[in-house]
Amino acid sequence: MVLPGVEGASRLAAACSIVFALLGVVATTGAAHADFRVCNATQTLVGVAIGYRAPAGWITEGWWHVEGSTCKTLIEGPLSSRYYYLYAEDAERGGRWDGPINMCIAEKEFKIVGVSDCIKRGFQRAGFQEYDTGEQASWMVQLTDQPAADGTAAVTGAPE
Repeated sequence: MVLPGVEGASRLAAACSIVFALLGVVATTGAAHADFRVCNATQTLVGVAIGYRAPAGWITEGWWHVEGSTCKTLIEGPLSSRYYYLYAEDAERGGRWDGPINMCIAEKEFKIVGVSDCIKRGFQRAGFQEYDTGEQASWMVQLTDQPAADGTAAVTGAPE
């Protein structure tokens, strides 16, 4: 490869820089990372909370802010539980993605141990949707505006 206007050692350094940049792109797009991700398929900002079982007991955490048409990793690394629970609110239009499993949330950023007596402990109670990951190492949930054409829910989860 000949780079115009670059001589000798400079040409070699420039070529090496290009090769390392290309290797970086391949490395970041190659292997899939194990994690729990939420993708926001709407055009508005969404706040997301997650619940899961840990050695310390039930944990709920939030808020992750997921811009429209983007994804956010909530848990990095291989998933350690089979079941995860998700609750999300549309920050601009006021809608929500919820479910039948009651857990605790708070107004501001939070990490709460335990899911009982939310109100008594100064928290709010919200209904979370359960996701059975089937013990997959990675999982992705997509939040959408409306149910899919086949009538499935507006929130979908699948191995990634």
